[in-house]
Amino acid sequence: MSVKWQLTPYCCLASLLVMSAKVAASDIPGMAPTAPWDLSGYIHYSVSSNNPNGTSSLVDHLLHQRFNFEYRFDSDLRLNVGMRNRLYYGDSPEIPGFAQVIEADSGYMDLSHNWLDSGSWLGNSQFDRLNLSWDMNQDWQLKLGRFRVNWAMSTLWNPNDIFNAYSIYDVDYAERRGSDAVQLSRQLGFASSIDAVYSINDDNGLDRNLDSYALRYLTNANGWDLQVLAGKSLTDYVLGAGFAGDIAGAGLRAEWSYFDPVDETWPGASHLNHSNNNKPSSPSSLATDIANQTLPSSHVATIEADYSFASQRNYLVRTSLLYISNPIDADSALAYLNLPLNARTLSFANWTYYVGVSADISDLSRLTLSSSYYDDGSYFVGASQSYSLSDDWQVQFILQRFDGSGASLFGQTPSTLSYLQFNWSF
Repeated sequence: MSVKWQLTPYCCLASLLVMSAKVAASDIPGMAPTAPWDLSGYIHYSVSSNNPNGTSSLVDHLLHQRFNFEYRFDSDLRLNVGMRNRLYYGDSPEIPGFAQVIEADSGYMDLSHNWLDSGSWLGNSQFDRLNLSWDMNQDWQLKLGRFRVNWAMSTLWNPNDIFNAYSIYDVDYAERRGSDAVQLSRQLGFASSIDAVYSINDDNGLDRNLDSYALRYLTNANGWDLQVLAGKSLTDYVLGAGFAGDIAGAGLRAEWSYFDPVDETWPGASHLNHSNNNKPSSPSSLATDIANQTLPSSHVATIEADYSFASQRNYLVRTSLLYISNPIDADSALAYLNLPLNARTLSFANWTYYVGVSADISDLSRLTLSSSYYDDGSYFVGASQSYSLSDDWQVQFILQRFDGSGASLFGQTPSTLSYLQFNWSF
């Protein structure tokens, strides 16, 4: 049964007031007292345009405010709270089902609430971090609540990230969602540990056990990070491994996971975890089609490499390859972007390729170019340029193109997305 927290507009107002108090009470250099708490966050404004070929464009404005709060009861016990408040204005809030997608909370605790839903306006508040950490001694740690379980070795696709998978095309959620879980960790020495995690998930009345749990062993040998893991992720039993290191200055990382389904089909349409970056026209109908598919066992593996060139421009080149032995079928790009997001649905193709290049245009500006290619003929190309206006202010322009051959998934509904973002951090 889900635990519903009825958030109100006062959540947004309260977080802004706390943030203002933080700024107003700036520490006096050389006289700052040692406080048991820390507060940080940002205010982010973006205007975006979604331009599908042959149809009208969608233009949206988003004001996104976030705070991260930590309170230290003592040196061993800490409380962490993370909250984001979002105010949308534009075309997307008028799409049927969009408000439900934004409000959706895939955790056991429903800590998300739409406090404004009127025509072109939509306001939402969500706690995506809410946890206690207890360092029982120098070797044992216990964490309880909502937090991110990050077991990724690679930086792009993450078959080992079985608790918190995310879309590589999401440009508005750097922190990624958290899991409602309990984690017990034991340090075994330098860069070596054992982690046990149990995550409770709301089954939405589907008569399915969607809880996730896993055990991971992490170690380091000759400068290489190595890990193995085993457990259950939503609908599948999972076995995985990964490594990360470097060869002659080039970073090399890889992950592999094997998913063996508990049941033969998806758990149902109502549990689908929609990405906040998508704009579906009918989420429920798409989810129903996906939920009727057979759920086969599948190997998911990735390998990536990057190299940074020591130069004035600080060039970085990254390439990656993703393999899925039994990808989930999607009849359209819209259906694919609304699949239940987990480590086994990172792509709709058997083989997916990625290459990216980034470089400093000036001391304050950096340009990134990237591209993905799917073996059905679909492709993605993207470009982003960031500019630092000051220590706390940044502006960024992002351009994304989804296209492909006529018979490919992206080629059926090609589209161009653009974003202009302003960010102030505190």
